[in-house]
Amino acid sequence: MALERELAAYEANLETLKAQEGKFVLIKGDDVIDVFTSYEDAIKEGYQKFGLEPFLVRQIRALEQVHFITRFIEPRPVEATA
Repeated sequence: MALERELAAYEANLETLKAQEGKFVLIKGDDVIDVFTSYEDAIKEGYQKFGLEPFLVRQIRALEQVHFITRFIEPRPVEATA
């Protein structure tokens, strides 16, 4: 799974990060690099430091919002195209 280490680092540091809820954290591997007030600043710093290598920018949230999606309609069959 992509960004598995970064997501684990976010979860491991969430208790400390909660003090800056609403801001954006930049994580590379197991390391929390920095916290930013805007998504754009965090992304810019990520690309500046890591180029095209994977890194995570995520908004700090004490509680994750859960989305429940259900199907109210029957899926339609996929029609074969020639």
